[in-house]
Amino acid sequence: MAESARKQTTQLIQGDDARHDPVRLLVVQEDARPAIDLHDEDTVMTFPHLLVRELIALLAASLLLVVVSLLFDAPLEELANPEVTPNPAKAPWYFLGLQELLHYYPPLVSGVILPGLVVAALVVVPYFPINLKRTSLFEGRDVGRVVVTLVAVGVGLTALFYFTGAHPVWPIIGPTWFVIGLMASPAALPEGPGRRWLTTRSVPFWVFFWFLVVAVVLTVVGVFFRGPGWAFTLPWVEGIYY
Repeated sequence: MAESARKQTTQLIQGDDARHDPVRLLVVQEDARPAIDLHDEDTVMTFPHLLVRELIALLAASLLLVVVSLLFDAPLEELANPEVTPNPAKAPWYFLGLQELLHYYPPLVSGVILPGLVVAALVVVPYFPINLKRTSLFEGRDVGRVVVTLVAVGVGLTALFYFTGAHPVWPIIGPTWFVIGLMASPAALPEGPGRRWLTTRSVPFWVFFWFLVVAVVLTVVGVFFRGPGWAFTLPWVEGIYY
């Protein structure tokens, strides 16, 4: 069969009309599967190994809540009076970051534009090439130039949040320089595990870390450091206004 196919192929090459004498060629390759390290992985069943642990964690958390409720009194306030607005009137803690922004910007900016830009950035950034490659900040770049760029970005963001709001937005300016300091610290740190870890972080990591730190600081300031008239207060001096 192989000899017959070879003869037909030779005839085809020599000028036979393939439309009248079609030749079908079948090429069989050798077994060339990719080399994969095959090894048995240690696996266990979801039940009881995982579910039992989750049940124990749930019971422990419930017990902790019961103990805390027995040790610490949390009395209810008086009935709400629709004619009297509490001062300060605070939103739930998970919205206090946005309420803190209302102290600096109009409602349209702090409640719609800025959160919308943040959500859009978190949706779009994962599809950027810089996020898909995930190269470290200092990989293939001059250290001095990276530090100068970071300082320039910090100065630009500081000017933006210092002059655009009704008040300087220190809860954003402070975390911005904190994150920039961490990003640039490998240029001054001695060789060690901490420096290697900071050096290998990518730009998307630092962007997300900046968002996270800013959100936490805005929330903490709104919860613990704002009093009547949304004035800045010290919780260890004047207490916490809920």
